[in-house]
Amino acid sequence: MAAESERVDRSSHSMDKSITLPPNEIFRNLENAKRFAIDIGGSLTKLAYYSTVQHKVAKVRSFDHTAKDTEDDPLYEISMQEEILARLHFIKFENAYIETCLDFIKDHLVNTDTKVIKATGGGAHKFKDLIEKKLKLRVDKEDEMTCLIKGCNFVLRNIPHEAFVYVKHADSEFRFQNTHPDIFPYLLINIGSGVSIIKVESEDTFERVGGSSIGGGTFWGLGALLTKTKRFDELLQLASKGQHTSVDMLVKDIYGGSYVSLGLTGDLIASSFGKSATADKEFSKEDMAKSLLHMISNDIGQLACLYARLHNLTRVYFGGFFIRGHPVTMHTITYSINFFTKGEVQALFLRHEGYLGTIGAFLKGAEEDNPNQYSWGENYAGSSGLMSTSPDLNPMQRARSGTFDMLEMDRLERQLVNLPLLQDPSSYIPDTVDLSEDALAREYWLYCFEEALDGVVKRAVASQPDLPEAAERAEKFRHKYLHKLQTLRHQPFAYGSLTVRSLLDTREHCLNEFNFPDPYSKIKQRENDMALKYFQKAVKSLEELSWEQRQFALVRGLLAGNVFDWGAKAVSDVLESDPEFGFEQAKRQLEERPWLIDNYDQWLERLNGPPHKCALFFVDNSGIDIILGVFPFVRELLCRGTEVVLASNSSPALNDVTNNELQILTERIAAMDPVIQSAVKEDRLTLVQSGSSSPCLDLRNVHQSCCRRIEF
Repeated sequence: MAAESERVDRSSHSMDKSITLPPNEIFRNLENAKRFAIDIGGSLTKLAYYSTVQHKVAKVRSFDHTAKDTEDDPLYEISMQEEILARLHFIKFENAYIETCLDFIKDHLVNTDTKVIKATGGGAHKFKDLIEKKLKLRVDKEDEMTCLIKGCNFVLRNIPHEAFVYVKHADSEFRFQNTHPDIFPYLLINIGSGVSIIKVESEDTFERVGGSSIGGGTFWGLGALLTKTKRFDELLQLASKGQHTSVDMLVKDIYGGSYVSLGLTGDLIASSFGKSATADKEFSKEDMAKSLLHMISNDIGQLACLYARLHNLTRVYFGGFFIRGHPVTMHTITYSINFFTKGEVQALFLRHEGYLGTIGAFLKGAEEDNPNQYSWGENYAGSSGLMSTSPDLNPMQRARSGTFDMLEMDRLERQLVNLPLLQDPSSYIPDTVDLSEDALAREYWLYCFEEALDGVVKRAVASQPDLPEAAERAEKFRHKYLHKLQTLRHQPFAYGSLTVRSLLDTREHCLNEFNFPDPYSKIKQRENDMALKYFQKAVKSLEELSWEQRQFALVRGLLAGNVFDWGAKAVSDVLESDPEFGFEQAKRQLEERPWLIDNYDQWLERLNGPPHKCALFFVDNSGIDIILGVFPFVRELLCRGTEVVLASNSSPALNDVTNNELQILTERIAAMDPVIQSAVKEDRLTLVQSGSSSPCLDLRNVHQSCCRRIEF
């Protein structure tokens, strides 16, 4: 079945019992841990637990401006408050480490309410007594296949770019796939000692439709007999250096070339190990290992294709210890699938396939909390990411065994769904450039983020002037984020497709890790206060224009307002060196038409027609952008009879306006402007959370309240 079977040489890989495992690096938040689960294979242990994490959040509260003239007073006050965040931790390590790790958990575990640990995997029985003795928890065994499917459903639903195809010799070996909103049905080919083929139709409906006794155990066993190599990773390392054509009989060896009438190329394998029967020579270990790998992979690939066709399925995922991120196995499986389906089906692999069993076991133990009712997001600050699969590295360096591998998932206190206006969510790509596939663009953006780091650290410290330890925490943030950038420089596929969004999100996660929830809070407060003083003047100047002049001025105002984005280093440099740089200067620096993307004429023509029923506006920056750019534009739409929905960030990111801040700004603007005031009272202008805590918008993950507001 799916159990890992690797025998562990404890003498060479055992862990020094005196070693110190810092809980803030591996077993994080252990003092608040509860609901444990464990998946033990023959070589690797995967541990899961739930914890609550206390972290700071920035809150804004409106001042009372009714008592006296408070024109020079801030619009709102900012305070730091503590909130509790739910987090899932998944840790993977060699079985040789298990006793030391259990001792460490026992010594640091504070929560004594937990009585049971859910367990799955072939090794759960072997280590049952040890776990119960060390942790004083009762081991409750869960069905391995059920856990596997639950875990697979969870990662496909919650982790963007979880699935990938493997492309050997490409600039990026990994081509990450968009997950379809409806993840069902799919075929899971789990390659452990043997092969299980599971058809998954819903969250709780799956069936083992087939399988084979020829799997990873066959490769390992025959490989050990042929090469005298006992370790699985070393056997794969041999295969990566071998030439199967020295051992396999090809079509051209039989027919002198291709067999054209049957569509068989000359380089196709006609008989695995076919040359060994007649050749009077010794074959190298590398060549025999490579031939064996091709034989097993081709057999599994053909079997997978037949079942995919039988059940009319195109989504076929591969997992199990035979895969485990190894480039050689992923390449041979990919080649086999492409050959037998003529490219109609892709072999899909999973970033976190090693965690599926323990995730499923954890979910079984947490069913009373109904974790599937929430959305979860990967915490890049605490996750290891996908490691390099270069076959040139020593197996013990590149294999995940021998190191601790971590995945952290944070519960989002909001349900995120696809925006219903998306025509085809499965083909929607929110990012413009995949930096994992563009080396020049990747290096450019990594350099930009490194260069901007000093400014981010400075603003983080300035956002908490009353906390003397802020400078020390900011330096820890700098160190961690620089380390992440270096990792992404060498392993751009670590967290899925590398984009500007993921670089920004990683930075936000690292800032939150060190309790800097809103480094731009003071900047936003100052810019909002400043822009409000010019709002009425801006509206008055627009009303003095002719209708057509006003429409053009409003669009230019939107473009100019969007300049005030502190996420762009060139902009932040200007704003820091010239605080007086304002709206009029930004408008003067706009390019003349035609713009790079210019459909203004079509927009103007549409405005000459009937009013739109509703306009959904995802707002961006605080200050000039929202107050002098967006609100005058919104005001014009309201005057035309269009309902307007303003969607803003649920949590802080850069200088983007948050929903709480927008509520206060709208209230203040409504007090100045009768158009805005009446629209708010009549519910023609509504404010909703976008669901985002990122500077970049992803319409596949939008707050349910936003979607409900625009469903007609």
